[in-house]
Amino acid sequence: MNMTPQHTDALPRFANIERIIEKLKPIDPVYVIFPEKFRVAAKRFIDSFPGDTLYAVKANPALHVLDQVYGAGIRHFDTASLAEIELVHERYPEAQCHFMAPVRAAGAAKIAYEKHAVRDFVVDCDFELDKLLAETSGAKDLRIFVRIATPLGGAVLELSSKFGTTPDDAARLLKRVQAAGAAPAVTFHVGSQCLSPFSYAQAIEMARRTATIAGVEIAALDIGGGFPGPYSGNDVPPYHWYFDTIREALATLPQEKKISVLCEPGRALVAEGLSLITQVILRKGDKLYINDGIYGSFDELTLPGWSADYHLQVFALDGKGRALTQPAGQSPFRVYGPTCDTLDVLPRPLMLPETIGPGDFIVFESIGAYSVAVRTDFNGFYPDRWAIAGN
Repeated sequence: MNMTPQHTDALPRFANIERIIEKLKPIDPVYVIFPEKFRVAAKRFIDSFPGDTLYAVKANPALHVLDQVYGAGIRHFDTASLAEIELVHERYPEAQCHFMAPVRAAGAAKIAYEKHAVRDFVVDCDFELDKLLAETSGAKDLRIFVRIATPLGGAVLELSSKFGTTPDDAARLLKRVQAAGAAPAVTFHVGSQCLSPFSYAQAIEMARRTATIAGVEIAALDIGGGFPGPYSGNDVPPYHWYFDTIREALATLPQEKKISVLCEPGRALVAEGLSLITQVILRKGDKLYINDGIYGSFDELTLPGWSADYHLQVFALDGKGRALTQPAGQSPFRVYGPTCDTLDVLPRPLMLPETIGPGDFIVFESIGAYSVAVRTDFNGFYPDRWAIAGN
């Protein structure tokens, strides 16, 4: 169901999930915002990361979510397209956007530079560097980050097969950046849902080696994203392990105190702040049909190698309309989405109460990352109802 976007302040607010179910009795999926969880996630990075924290807009570009991220104190945004830059600047004129995609449409850098005062860009090849310098007329106030590819391992989803180059080639590009009068910088991405803090130390060492080969002093280092979300099925280390490991690795860099450090968390800033209320439409034995599916909020579960699942709660309304928590699930159910496509099925069975049936509600927790970003309106189903829980 498509709805006209509201400002977050205009969304209905309830004490908790139970009250939302009782008052709304929703037959459409409902995204539930938990403001306090957004504040905790942002504070974690603002207080402990040794540099600027850029929210990766691609993880969840919904205005309601951006409002929470901005309201929690994040002022830098990792934007991967001109459309994302315009989205952020229209909503938050004082925010600073960083164009951190290595490949850009023709003319995008020119508009970003001239209209939106973007000064940070990424390249990983000569063609994109030439295009960037041409579109900005060889501007001297740029920071140009050269992206290096990192080794596989440590992350559930790798992100170096598409972007990034070798240390030797990156060193050559850094020399070109310096010769053009821009500030040379290095960036990398260890992969999404990274479960090994050591991956960051390994990548920072690659960045150090790249700068040494180039013989240049880098002005900045962007260590990318990859910080994990708290899903079931993944053994997620404490965040302070990541920050401590990163600090120790940064201390090995020459001129460490002069280097600006950035990171680009997406999942880690928004995953915990959003839950999704779905309703069971039909039960056929051990098959359940719910009002959302992989064409809506659950596409990420189908990614090759993805092993994480969302934590679940199940509620049923009693005769007085009260939402009662159901016992922990003991029975495996195959869960299908509402569309006519047989591919619209969650990839793994869910353990749910044996008594579950039509009209009951399944709540998927920590679903804030990539659920909203990749939903479609296939067959006319489009989850876009919102509410707020808590203060």
